[in-house]
Amino acid sequence: MKRVFLIVLDSVGIGAMDDAPRFGDAGCNTLKSASGSSCFHMPNMEKLGLFNIDGVDWKEGTEEPMAVYGRMEEASNGKDTTIGHWEIAGIISKDPLPVYPEGFPEEVLKPFSEMTGRGILCNAPYSGTEVIKDYGDEHVSTGKLIVYTSADSVFQIAAHEDVVPVETLYSYCEMARKLLQGKHSVGRVIARPFAGTSGNYARTPRRHDYSLLPPSETMLDAIKAAGKEVIGVGKIRDIFAGQGLTSYVYTKGNAEGIQKTLEYMDQDFEGLCFINLVDYDMLYGHRNDIEGYGRALSEFDDALPQMLEKIGNEDVLMITADHGCDPGYTVSTDHSREHTPFIMYGPKISPVNLGTRKTFADIGATVLKCLDVPGNIAGTPVI
Repeated sequence: MKRVFLIVLDSVGIGAMDDAPRFGDAGCNTLKSASGSSCFHMPNMEKLGLFNIDGVDWKEGTEEPMAVYGRMEEASNGKDTTIGHWEIAGIISKDPLPVYPEGFPEEVLKPFSEMTGRGILCNAPYSGTEVIKDYGDEHVSTGKLIVYTSADSVFQIAAHEDVVPVETLYSYCEMARKLLQGKHSVGRVIARPFAGTSGNYARTPRRHDYSLLPPSETMLDAIKAAGKEVIGVGKIRDIFAGQGLTSYVYTKGNAEGIQKTLEYMDQDFEGLCFINLVDYDMLYGHRNDIEGYGRALSEFDDALPQMLEKIGNEDVLMITADHGCDPGYTVSTDHSREHTPFIMYGPKISPVNLGTRKTFADIGATVLKCLDVPGNIAGTPVI
């Protein structure tokens, strides 16, 4: 094969894994909840085999799926974006990344405050929109940084662009990234700039993530080493801290991510185009927005025929997810421990039911096999 397009529908889980109760996620099913939206329609994914996947028993599948289809289990000990993408790329993480349900300890905050010369506000798990509403005024008046976390392994810093210039905020995040190592190796340090006036604060699009370097070889490294292209679309560059990529482009949301994907499909290259579509998670899952989630899935499905038309004889299109974030699970707005879908389409690929695979890493192994690239990663090719 010449080109692989691997699309991650961020957080589109398809039902709780057996160990979901250990993560507080018993009964979660992101796709099923999103299907309750009045906007939900996915006839093109249905044709590929989405509703034929194991466990998707709430909607009837098609008689003759066009693609390889299956259900993926996460072998890593986690349910976040970093761990999920790393596993897709061939790294199984047995130890979870650290989380801070009580906020960060003084051994982290004291040196960080000394590095930046600024005080700290909040230091607790918080909604990103609520935290600037509750702490924005104090931040503006004092210049102290709003530091907060979530159920994920993240150290987030919010600052008003008129109080802390964005480039300065980025430098603070780089300081935090160097500080947060060892037992405090959080998955991501995230810059969260915002703007506006009291009562009307809003986050700006200039968010930036600073991730841990992957601890071992990934499919990206192997493909790059083989002299092929590795293109990241969306937040792929941040998730892998730039490692293994030959080029990348950031996007402002799903619509731009889909458009960039279509543009890359028109280009002549050999290798991998790895795409993350983040809106499902960021805009809808974390906000329990069933209508928005269903609409966003439908918009992807509407664009799918254009993608399929651009898939050449030597190309493969893969569609999967990295975890769940059930918009109908009102007990929590956090990620959920769910199976993920796997769809694989190409003119030379014969449709087959993969059943349930034991690790996301089988995807990375399959990408390497498709591109005829050797690599030292976890996983077994599905074909």
